[in-house]
Amino acid sequence: MTNAEGTAARARPSGRALRALFLNENLGGHASMHLYLRQALTEVPEVQADFVDVPQARLVRKLLAAPIPMLAKRDLDLQPLRAQLLQSFWVRRMLAETASEYDVVHVYTQSTALLSASQLAARPSVVSTDGTATQNAYHLPYRTPTRHTASQVRVARRFEDAVYASATLVVAQSEWAARSLRTVYGVAPDRVRVIPFGVPMPPAVPRVEPDGLPKVTFVGKSLERKGGLRLLHAFREHLRGRCELNLVTLEPLAPEPGVRVHNDFTPGDPRLVQLLARSAVFAFPSDMDNSPYSVLEAMVAGVPVVTTRVGGIPEMVLDGETGLLVGEDDTELAGAIVRLLDDAGLREEMGRAARRRAEERFDALHTTRRLAEVLNEARDRF
Repeated sequence: MTNAEGTAARARPSGRALRALFLNENLGGHASMHLYLRQALTEVPEVQADFVDVPQARLVRKLLAAPIPMLAKRDLDLQPLRAQLLQSFWVRRMLAETASEYDVVHVYTQSTALLSASQLAARPSVVSTDGTATQNAYHLPYRTPTRHTASQVRVARRFEDAVYASATLVVAQSEWAARSLRTVYGVAPDRVRVIPFGVPMPPAVPRVEPDGLPKVTFVGKSLERKGGLRLLHAFREHLRGRCELNLVTLEPLAPEPGVRVHNDFTPGDPRLVQLLARSAVFAFPSDMDNSPYSVLEAMVAGVPVVTTRVGGIPEMVLDGETGLLVGEDDTELAGAIVRLLDDAGLREEMGRAARRRAEERFDALHTTRRLAEVLNEARDRF
């Protein structure tokens, strides 16, 4: 690009909002992230945003991306990469048809753009991620690492490296993800920004101590993938009679004493605020989440969190200050919950600290304004 061309590309009528296309993978907890991002952008007039969600896989795509039983056991079937490439076909076509209408394109995550590196390189673009393929390959519960996993990652990186190289700037949601981008993928530090995408920060809701046993709450679309089944096992073995367990999930469960299942909550549901206000502890023992929004929602509600040392979670929950971090042992999980149930003063102290940390670091309005700055920087830098 010549200097004259660069000047022309950067020129923008004074006062005109930056036109940004947000292309969203929209899997699992990403739905909450995109909802909160949409809401916060209404308070950022300098960005005019259009959102496009990648369509959910239909039958043919699901069949083509399905695990191959004998190979999957050895992590030789390239199942995650096949699924990502199939959705990337749709993304590539969509970008070819519409991206030229925008000042900048924002893609979440890199998996959506594996076949669109050349399109990202042709315009100002920002790729955001909560974790790289290298990181995800070793801690996703539906994928058991084997001696072949490293070779599968090498194949995936042929596409992923091109995406990072083509983007004008890359945003990591945590320092954990940023380290992988810098040290494993070789993305230049001056092209990496760390923004922990946030959640709305309404006025604090008064805490409620309900009658009866204290309440422990879990939120997760999938019980297995989000640690709900592990929590349920810990409840049955160690906690029944000490607390009541609220499971907010889309999965059906048979009724049992001490367990209440909420199957009809949606992202942003105001009933969750009230449920958290009545909760003594929020428990989220996931072994796969990189930056879970349910944890942030609990912190906003002033609830101490018991969760795991996975991904970027230790950057969200400060162990011993805003909650407790545990390992893979169910006895340790139950013990952390009991410690909080037995100490109302500690619960109150950690709950206040959790709310303060959420206000200081994870307010969606603040984090979205930082993202808007990055989008403008990408346009000016291109």
